[in-house]
Amino acid sequence: MNQQFDVLIDSFIANKVGIDKNFLSRELSKGLQQNIRQLQEDNGMKTAGIGNDRVKDANQQMRSDKICWLDKNNNNVFEQEFLELAEAFIGHLNSTCFTSINSYEFHYAVYEEGNFYKRHIDQFRSDNQRKFSLINYLNEDWLEEDGGQLYLYQDETVQKIQPESKTAVFFKSDEMEHEVALCNRSRMSITGWLKQV
Repeated sequence: MNQQFDVLIDSFIANKVGIDKNFLSRELSKGLQQNIRQLQEDNGMKTAGIGNDRVKDANQQMRSDKICWLDKNNNNVFEQEFLELAEAFIGHLNSTCFTSINSYEFHYAVYEEGNFYKRHIDQFRSDNQRKFSLINYLNEDWLEEDGGQLYLYQDETVQKIQPESKTAVFFKSDEMEHEVALCNRSRMSITGWLKQV
């Protein structure tokens, strides 16, 4: 498993963006997709806002996705497996890169056709606890014309990442500007932040 984590960490060290196209197993990715579909049927996905508990803007025009927070107390086998994987990754990151991450938060995210998230960074002005962003994609057979690509802005370059199933993307929350392009089909992910609290 450490070799798997090193793919993400080594590419981050080399390029300030870690990418692993096989971070999630196929079975875990499919199970998390099922969870999202069930949440959609149960009206468990809520329109995302901008900000945190201190500063929140539910009427913003920056993003149009729906989210549902993951909870360690849920008994869902796939959710538990994902959070255990995230905790193992944090442990390896702390032991190899001395990052002192001691908390995290993750949510499911769904972008329906016509949804987007404009260019932004993930760390709040009023709260610097988010140190790293970790995105995990859950989309099968994604095509270029489906849109929904992740655009990462670094110096004068723009990196485009397809939101393909099993792929993880990892970067610093306070540095990397990014956006989600307009989606032409439903797009699923788990997005989260590794934190120092």
